[in-house]
Amino acid sequence: MGLYEQIRGIAKTKGYSINKLEQELGFARSSIYKFNKNKPGIDKLQQIADLLGVTIDELTGSADTIQKQEQKLNTRDERDIKNDLDSIMKKLTSGEEGPAAYDGEPLDPESAELFRDELEIALRRLKLINKEKYTPKKYKK
Repeated sequence: MGLYEQIRGIAKTKGYSINKLEQELGFARSSIYKFNKNKPGIDKLQQIADLLGVTIDELTGSADTIQKQEQKLNTRDERDIKNDLDSIMKKLTSGEEGPAAYDGEPLDPESAELFRDELEIALRRLKLINKEKYTPKKYKK
């Protein structure tokens, strides 16, 4: 996807057409369309990003890969992650496997919540890696 398509998609979600966007920014007509052939300056990208309320990374598609990875998780994957996370945290807080401690100090509730957040991130990343690694090629898009 080119820069023009990326900007057009974000502008559409924010309620702007390309013409309206160009008018509000004071750009010449079809100047945004020319971004496919000519690389715009950082100042123009910043103006567009500010008007649309996004970062330059989101505007150029750099942050798009993160969103695509998140979109690959379906409801079944989300449910599996939630169940695994709940199971691990239950074992941690109940003391089934012994008391949870770090550096000899018992794990306080605030630290347990931070651990839960980090564990969720790790489980999501692991689920994506496993889906990529173990999905047969005929099912990949």
